[in-house]
Amino acid sequence: MVEHTYDKGEWTSITRDLRLDILEMTTRAGSGHPSSSFSAVEIVTALYFGGVMRYRSHDPHWPERDRFILSKGHAAPLLYAALSRAGYFPHSMLEKLREIDSPVQGHPVKDMLPGVESTNGSLGQGLSFGLGCVLGGRLTGKDFHAFVLMGDGECQEGQVWEAAMAASHFKANRLIGIIDYNKYQECGPIDREMALEPLRAKWEAFGWRVEEVGGHDTEAVISKLQRLRKEPEKPGLLIAHTVKGKGVSFVEADYIFHGRALSPEQAAKARKEITSCS
Repeated sequence: MVEHTYDKGEWTSITRDLRLDILEMTTRAGSGHPSSSFSAVEIVTALYFGGVMRYRSHDPHWPERDRFILSKGHAAPLLYAALSRAGYFPHSMLEKLREIDSPVQGHPVKDMLPGVESTNGSLGQGLSFGLGCVLGGRLTGKDFHAFVLMGDGECQEGQVWEAAMAASHFKANRLIGIIDYNKYQECGPIDREMALEPLRAKWEAFGWRVEEVGGHDTEAVISKLQRLRKEPEKPGLLIAHTVKGKGVSFVEADYIFHGRALSPEQAAKARKEITSCS
């Protein structure tokens, strides 16, 4: 249940607006992770505005809500932009990103903003948290799903695979992981730092049902996630093939924007690109 049903014609404008929010927030703050946020925009659009997740922004602690855990916590600007657009808090709050004593922290902090389900800074922890949510829901008779968005570099963490093994063992079919597979981490290409392939086969060997998708096709992402929601026995994983920095050509071409905000001059160019693609 959501307050507003979004149709296919709105998704393009939503993805544009989320990218613009990310751009403005990180440029104003002079810090942040714009390219890591840009790559997952369509994924988060599918979750919040594509009918995949059940939530009530006016009642953020609704017990039956689906949980979204941003395990790649450095993409916090994307989460904040989506929560604001979904009605959890005023859009003007985004101007406070990374300010001292602001609830709009550089990484999500639970209970500082409505809609933020978990505190995430150190990578590799979100899937465990999502599994805990699902198992807790099972014990209390709740029927919600937990969606965990992970980075690809994050999947080099051992805790991810411990959680994957446990989720399969406990048949946590209401746990759905999503990998933002943009092929780069902070220091360079994934396959140079620590290769993940064969990624699908590894997750399947751990007992998960796996789907793959072009991560910038909102409709396709929605379809795959809805399919995983219906899995009766296994946890589900969506490998979303994305482009780091998607939407801004010179950011797509240079992974250094993983953790570097754009200058005002670069932001002006980026703004034109984002708006011209809407």
